[in-house]
Amino acid sequence: MNNKYLRISFLILIAFILIILSYQKIFKKDKKIVSETTLVEKENTVNSNIIKDVKYTSRDVKGNEYVITASEGEIDFSDSNIIFLTDVYATIILKNSNVITISSSYGKYNSNNFDTIFSKNVIINYLHNKITGEYLDFSPKRNSMIVSKNIVYTNLKNILKADVIEIDLKTKDTKIYMYENEKKVKIQSRN
Repeated sequence: MNNKYLRISFLILIAFILIILSYQKIFKKDKKIVSETTLVEKENTVNSNIIKDVKYTSRDVKGNEYVITASEGEIDFSDSNIIFLTDVYATIILKNSNVITISSSYGKYNSNNFDTIFSKNVIINYLHNKITGEYLDFSPKRNSMIVSKNIVYTNLKNILKADVIEIDLKTKDTKIYMYENEKKVKIQSRN
């Protein structure tokens, strides 16, 4: 009978060892897969050109300050001075003037000369003036802001609709016009 128990015990021991070996083989295989996945995720992060919570602050020689923030920025591989922005907000503090704020869905910022293109859902606020449109070309070097596409300009007294508004940042001179000579700028009184 001892021989019978011994054989059964031996078979149970072998079965137990086989189960443990099978379990370890499966467990090691799963562990290896997890390690490879982690490595791939790390490589993607290192090679990414996307930056979260972007903020650029600059000041020109005249003392004007430009602050641009975005929820995300993507560096252009062909020109590292160009950053494509998402959910953009800008504050322009002109020396001896009031603050201009700009927001848009997208932007293209040049870190070399601070020129910025704002696009889609552009909103510009300055004192009691608000300009909405789809495209804004802002250039500190040229001292200009050119707003175009579906322009609506509102102030305390009027609502104006046009194709283009050009603003000289230095002199504050403003040109408002339509692309086609036959079409007229529409002005509506708010009273």
